This record gives sequence, C-alpha cells and structure tokens, in this order.
Amino acid sequence: CLQRAGVSPAEVDLILVATITPDQATPSTACHLQRALGCVAPAMDVNAACAGFMYALVTAGQFVANGSAKCALVVGAEVMSRTVNPADQKTYPLFGDGAGAVLLRATEDRSKGLLSYTLGAEGCGGQLLSIPSGGSRMPLTAEAIAAGDHYLRMEGRSVFKWAVRVVSDSLQDCLTHARLDIGQINLMILHQANMRIIDSAVSDFGFDRNKVFVNLERYGNTSAASIPLALDEALTSGALKPGELVMLCGFGSGLAWGTAIWQL
Repeated sequence: CLQRAGVSPAEVDLILVATITPDQATPSTACHLQRALGCVAPAMDVNAACAGFMYALVTAGQFVANGSAKCALVVGAEVMSRTVNPADQKTYPLFGDGAGAVLLRATEDRSKGLLSYTLGAEGCGGQLLSIPSGGSRMPLTAEAIAAGDHYLRMEGRSVFKWAVRVVSDSLQDCLTHARLDIGQINLMILHQANMRIIDSAVSDFGFDRNKVFVNLERYGNTSAASIPLALDEALTSGALKPGELVMLCGFGSGLAWGTAIWQL
C-alpha cells in the first residue's frame, strides 16, 4: 500500500488495524505493525468484527479531517480459519484469511473523499454471532476447549434477516445525507459474507447487480479484511476508477455495521 502511494513508513503518523484475530491479547496487532514498519506513530486495534474496517476507516478519516493526522494507514487483517470448528460444516467452509490496507491523506477538494457515513450497533443481538470463550468473561480453559467454546458460533437465519435490513437502511441513510441518488453510485462493495445477503440487499434496494463487486467465491468471508480486499481488486481490475463514487458497507458480529460513500 505504501509503495503504491509512494509514501515512506516515516510519513505514516497513525495506524489503525481492524481485526478480531489479533496475534495476541496484548500488545495490539497495530503495535506489532508499527514496530515492523519502523515508523513513529500512535497505533491501535479496532474490534468491530466484519464491520471493523469501516469503523477504522471512518475513525481515521476524522483524524485526518481535523488535522490530527496527515497520513493514516488503515488495515483490515484476519485469520478467520483459526476461529472456526473444522467439524462444523455450517460455518467452517464459509470463512477465509486475508488482509488489505488503505492510506488516507487530506485533500483540498471537498467534493472528494468521505462524503457520508453511518456507524451503528445492536448489542442485543451479540449472542447471534460470537466466540464464547477466550476473554475475561470466560477464560480459555481445557474445559472450554473441550466444549468447543473457543470457536465461532452463528445463528445464520437470524443474522441473515438482520443483515439485509441494516444494509438497506444504512445505504439509504448515506445517500440521503450525501444528497445522492442510487443511480449516481458507480460501484457498491458490501462485506463478503454470503451471496444470499448480497443479492437480497441489492434486490431490495433496486441497485444494478452489475455494479456490485463480488470476490466471495475466491476468499470466503474474511471479516474485517473483505472490504479492503475487494476495494483493491476493484481498482486494479478497472471496475472502479479515480473520481468515481463507491459505496462501502460492512456488517457482522456485535451486531455492528458501518456504511460510507467515498469519491476517489
């Protein structure tokens, strides 16, 4: 990411890493990354599961917009294969590993960059998608491992219904705030959870299916990494070009979501 932007690590003055699969409980993965890059910058992890990259992107955007950071590195990185039970055929085939990064800088052109966003959470649905053990509430013990409590658990049908609703609502909120029509959006990148959610959300919203970028069949659900992975492929393939409008939406465990409209 830094090489493509022509930016040296020394210029990076903020690092945010969105992940639910950190190397360890502490220090943060962002601090490991800061050390590896050799830059002097505040560094922190953001845990909002599949919405994590959107939370980190919007947070970094605020730092840059108010002048607290000049060059913010935002990363989504996950090793989801470590969180799923190989014996659970309902969840194990769905998830994958990946990472992606973007670099944010201020621009004098106020028509570009972050045009609108919405972040939200419905913690009452947290039990629908969770990893029960491994935190201070339920420490990882031999008994917890034997019970499989260190693996991801998901109530797929309930999560599906919630995701379709929240995607449609948050997309409309962003369009309204940005004073844009859905027809003005050049490309939509939704969290790559599963095709049924993507198809249902797009169908309910009336958006052109040909303008929805999908790479789920190659990588699976990579949680916080899915949007930056898709964003990279969309740019390198020419599906998204400088100056165009892209709508990004992440949603998942928490239950949390983040949606934004960016003009490149």
